[in-house]
Amino acid sequence: MSFASINTVTTDPAWRKRVTYFVIAIALLWPMLIATEFKPWDLIDAQSLRATVRFLAAFFPPAHSLEFLQLVAHATWETIAMATAGMSLALIAAIPFTLLVTEQISISRIGTGRMHLAATVIRQSVRWLLVLLRSVPELVWALLFVRIVGLGPTAGVFAIALTYCGMLGKVYAEILESTDAHATKTLLENGSSRLSALLYGTLPDAASELVSYTVYRWECAIRGSVVMGFVGAGGLGQRMDESMKMLAGGEVSTMLLVFVLLVGCADGVSKLFRKHLG
Repeated sequence: MSFASINTVTTDPAWRKRVTYFVIAIALLWPMLIATEFKPWDLIDAQSLRATVRFLAAFFPPAHSLEFLQLVAHATWETIAMATAGMSLALIAAIPFTLLVTEQISISRIGTGRMHLAATVIRQSVRWLLVLLRSVPELVWALLFVRIVGLGPTAGVFAIALTYCGMLGKVYAEILESTDAHATKTLLENGSSRLSALLYGTLPDAASELVSYTVYRWECAIRGSVVMGFVGAGGLGQRMDESMKMLAGGEVSTMLLVFVLLVGCADGVSKLFRKHLG
């Protein structure tokens, strides 16, 4: 075999396309890096390295007094309660919204295959409401509710409930729409109610995916609860913010370790649910 033949065989036939995509990606990314003044080399500057060493040195040893650990335990429980309560409220609100926006269980489509104008208006209105709820980050909702109800986990519960209601309603509807519509359509055409069609036609195929996504969102809510604590929504984040303002590095170190363990436990519970559902 000649050298030209070997070169033809070993050359990637799509290399031109790959190089083109790479150049386009760099061309799009570069202005964004400039706009954000992204300078990673500042991390290895001598002054930055000295500041990093001083900052990390304050974290050792972690605070471990009994009184402080009791305070952290209470804040951790408050964080878990905030996330769980917020997710429960979001779930309660998302279920009726899901019923309204899911076209697969629409009674108005029976016979004609097209929804009535009134049903279309209602569905689109609910869809835009879900867009509004999830487009505002839970941190922003928390800031608003701290001003309304004051400091504490109540603001965090409301913030999680609103944002996650929008997320759950959208994803639940998409999951239900992706299932086989034959059983649901048959039930509706034979006089079944929308709720019965959902429970016996659509839900059996989508149940595992719905539960899996709900557990994943609960895990995200725990992480979000810690972040919202920095704006006064209570829990572990608020305690961490107070310790950081007092430059108590040992206390911050302990709470960071607890936060890592908390997220790890939440991830373990999520995997356990997915394993049983699988």
